[in-house]
Amino acid sequence: MKRFPAYDPAEYLDWKPEPRVMDDYRRRLDDVQGLRSTVQSLGAEGIERLYKGLVRNRLYDVTLKRWVRTGVITKAWLGQGEEATTVGAVHALAAADVFGPMIRNAAACFEKGIPLADCLKVYLATGDTVTKGRDLHIGDLRHGVICPVSLVGDLVPVMAGFALAFRARREDRVALTWVGDGATRTAACHEGLAVAASEGAPLIVVVQDNGVALGTECGERLRESLLALHEAYGARGLACDGNHVFEVLHQVRAARALCATGDGPVIVYAKTFRMGGHATHDEREARALFDAKTFREWGARDPIACMEDFVAGPGGPLGKDGRRLLARWEEEVGAEIDAAERAALAARESAPPDPRPESMLADVYAAPAAHTLR
Repeated sequence: MKRFPAYDPAEYLDWKPEPRVMDDYRRRLDDVQGLRSTVQSLGAEGIERLYKGLVRNRLYDVTLKRWVRTGVITKAWLGQGEEATTVGAVHALAAADVFGPMIRNAAACFEKGIPLADCLKVYLATGDTVTKGRDLHIGDLRHGVICPVSLVGDLVPVMAGFALAFRARREDRVALTWVGDGATRTAACHEGLAVAASEGAPLIVVVQDNGVALGTECGERLRESLLALHEAYGARGLACDGNHVFEVLHQVRAARALCATGDGPVIVYAKTFRMGGHATHDEREARALFDAKTFREWGARDPIACMEDFVAGPGGPLGKDGRRLLARWEEEVGAEIDAAERAALAARESAPPDPRPESMLADVYAAPAAHTLR
């Protein structure tokens, strides 16, 4: 896809496939049981959905980063490099399932149907957003997206509650949320997993191990404990390459199948890497925390570029028309993003003013008549 020198990580700008990286990417189709069949079952239509989701996520982040650099907003939380962990998981579940994203899992919102313009407008605090301009953590029950909690880890007990409700109603539905490696050490995360495990709730928790907890590098010891986290709760555990969108999709589908047979909760470990800081204000800190070799290694594993090389390369599932299809899909997503950005910026002039005091308590308590999970 097109690169943006002012906004993309330097390691992405002149990306070329590294044979060892792509050999491993392709080899996993045979090393991971059932993965090749999953890829084959997607067809061109399924590959298009995944690719567009990755590009949509990347361009959304590029837009926010440009807004920061040009003074439209002061800060943004981005997920460059981690897109596959979000997009693969979202596209693995059924339409009736619900998601509780972290702020950098923003793709869960628009991949589930929340308009892109609304996702951008929350950063502008316009009064016509789902949050009525009060918060940039966005969700919408009508689309099955549960609004994130700013305190990391706190969504685990919330989503466990949804999962328990589904089980009590005998509904074929699951709840999914993501937690970072650092968030697994919070009391809320532990309590949510403990309750879900004791009750056999159909909950999927994706542990998004990006190697850093805010500004603290997480070592190998923590990684080993994350891989075995499910054992602490007597839950099922799966693992995947978090930069391999097909593998994420495959393992989250497997997790859903386990939940459907009463084998929940399932913890899915996904190893990935964020190519920036905790937010746009501390990118220098992130570069100082990890050495250049680490960034080069993860830059070679750009989830979008690796997918492109695989699906459109020799023997790839898209065949000889692969590059042409990818270019067309990227252009279509680019047009979506451009239209959403124009609508969001226009809303600053035409939308209701900043949050009104009388709306302070709205949407704080459940209102079944207004928001009914279907």
